[in-house]
Amino acid sequence: MTVAAEDGIDLFIPHVYDMVWSAIILVIVALFFYKYFLPKFNAIFDERSSKIEGGIENAKKAQKQADEAKRKYEDQLSTARVEASKIRDDARAEASHIIADARSRADAEASQISQSAQRSIESQHQQALVKLRGEVGTLAAALAGRILGAKLQDGAVQSQMIDGLLDEISDNKQ
Repeated sequence: MTVAAEDGIDLFIPHVYDMVWSAIILVIVALFFYKYFLPKFNAIFDERSSKIEGGIENAKKAQKQADEAKRKYEDQLSTARVEASKIRDDARAEASHIIADARSRADAEASQISQSAQRSIESQHQQALVKLRGEVGTLAAALAGRILGAKLQDGAVQSQMIDGLLDEISDNKQ
């Protein structure tokens, strides 16, 4: 049994000539791999590395451009807010000016209407006085005629008498 056991272990241990030929083939494969495949792998790795670095650079540039665009946007927004505030202030000032102008025109129109009404009242007052004088004169003439017992036939005497009576009434009022 020991012989069989030794033969079994010997099966797993290679012979020296197998190890030498395996080492030679391994060296040939390693040289072939080193000579042909390794440069291609290195070229691919270098290319990927440069693409990654370029991508990082592009990302940095894009970030810088985005920051610059954001700054410009914020500046424009700030400027727009200032302009909007100025426009609002100008509109308020213009509205105040328009309101003041409308008030002054309304005051002028009201004053004109008031003056026109005052003139109309004065005119109507004068007309009423003239009419009243005429009626008072007629009544005075009728009264004087009754008192004197005769009608005053002469228009000049009647007019003079009425004017005298009206002057007395005007002097008594003042």
